[in-house]
Order: sequence, then C-alpha cells, then structure tokens
Amino acid sequence: MWSIEDAVGRGDIGSALRWYDIALRTKPQMSDLLYPVLKQASRDPLIREALVRRLEGKPPWLNSYVRYAAAQKDDPQSTVALFMGLQARGVTIPGSAQTSIINLLLDAGNTDQAWRYYAAVRPGAIRTRARDPQFTALLEAPSQFDWITLNDNSIGASIERTRDGGTFEFSAPASIGGPVLQQVQLLPPGTYRLAGHSSGIAQDARALPYWTLTCRSDGRELGRVVVPNSAQAGGVFAGPLQVSSNCPVQTLTLFAQASDAIGGTSGQINRVVLSAPTQGAR
Repeated sequence: MWSIEDAVGRGDIGSALRWYDIALRTKPQMSDLLYPVLKQASRDPLIREALVRRLEGKPPWLNSYVRYAAAQKDDPQSTVALFMGLQARGVTIPGSAQTSIINLLLDAGNTDQAWRYYAAVRPGAIRTRARDPQFTALLEAPSQFDWITLNDNSIGASIERTRDGGTFEFSAPASIGGPVLQQVQLLPPGTYRLAGHSSGIAQDARALPYWTLTCRSDGRELGRVVVPNSAQAGGVFAGPLQVSSNCPVQTLTLFAQASDAIGGTSGQINRVVLSAPTQGAR
C-alpha cells in the first residue's frame, strides 16, 4: 500500500497501476479496497487510458474488475469508455458485463449511449426494428435490447435451438397467464407492421396469445396484435402498430392468456418481424 500511495503522491500513474497490479495478483482479497479506488480514478481520461494499457496484458483480476465496474451505478459512461478502449485492443468483455452496463444506461435514461454500446457489441443490430427475428442468438446474458424470456413458478418460457435456427416456446397450466417474452424498442414515430409465424397454438378466441407495444415511460399501450390459432392461415400472424411522437422508448411483449383448457396453454413463435415505418408515416 505504501508503494501505491507513494506513486499516487508523485503523480506517477504508470507506477501506481503497476503496484495495484502487484497487490491484486498477490492478495486478491484486496479487491474490496482497491476496486472502488480504481473505478473512481478511471473517470479521468488519462488514468483510464493507462488502466486500459495495464488491463490489455490480461492480469488475473481482469474479468473480476470488469464485472465489478459494470455493476456500479455511478458514472456508467466512464465504464463504457473503458470497455470500448479494451475492446479496441482485442480484450474480450464478458457478456454479463456488457449486459449490465447496457441495462444500467437504459434504466438511467441514457438511451442513445445504451444503444451505441449495444450496437458496438452486437454488429448488424438495427435500431428501427426488433432484433433477432428467428431467435438464433441464444445469448447467455441478454440485455433489454435482446429477447428476454419471462418465467415464473407457473409459466415456462424458453428459446430453443432448432435445425432452422431457433424458436421461442411457452406453456402455462390452466387458468394461468401473463407476459412470456419481451424486448425493448427505440422506434421513431410512425406506423409499423408486426408479422410472424407460430406453431402449436390451439385455443379459444379469448385465450389466444397476443403481442403488445407499450410506452416504457408510462406503460401506455400503443397497439396489440393477436396471434391466431396456428392452423389458421398457415400459422402466419400480422397487424399494425402505431408509435406516437411522445414515446421514444417502447417495450414489445408477448402475453400468454389464461386458458380454461385442461392442458392449459402452450405454443411456439418461430419468427417475428417488426418492419420499418410505412412510407410517409408521421
């Protein structure tokens, strides 16, 4: 500790980080003391750049520190800058840490920065449509911009790999229903079309599953698309959704309605596409 304090007192950033590295290699338990200091200090761009160079060498405490930094709610912007610097040097950031910082930024209202970092770690992501329409990603740590399955003690929901890519499956016992799948959207105002394909759905009209698009800030429903029985129209479903100008962040959710059938409700969604605004939409 004396060596660290001495280097800090002299303003020698490189030496201070070298002593931090030595301390964390020899006594990992010192992370409780040293990680908060590093996180606070890394707000300074010069210190952050030096920390990136130190972490580029992949010390044993790299992933531990990255996960710690991602979980801190104060100043997530500097954490994103750290992560981007590391990724630019070929350092892999754990998916759980990427998800933590994306969700922190989104929940704090830093929507644009959350999307920019998401787009950096999910190449090809498009802001104006739902991501992963055929459920092929199969992420261990999905962010709110990815598909999130919603399970509880009664409702089962999962994304499964198939020969053609992936599929979303849900099931619930009789008289039980609720949300089963969700993804946050950043759609500009306009008229959209939600379309997809289902299989295994066979319910009375009042128990059919449906999609909703709601305003994330106040829960206001912007539109609803019912998924008909899979034997109807070859399993294809489609419908319009309208995004208003006062709702910049939305949530797309699939609901499984409660069924009186003895076997409850179940089914699969094999594909769902949320297309761009129609020409001339306001």
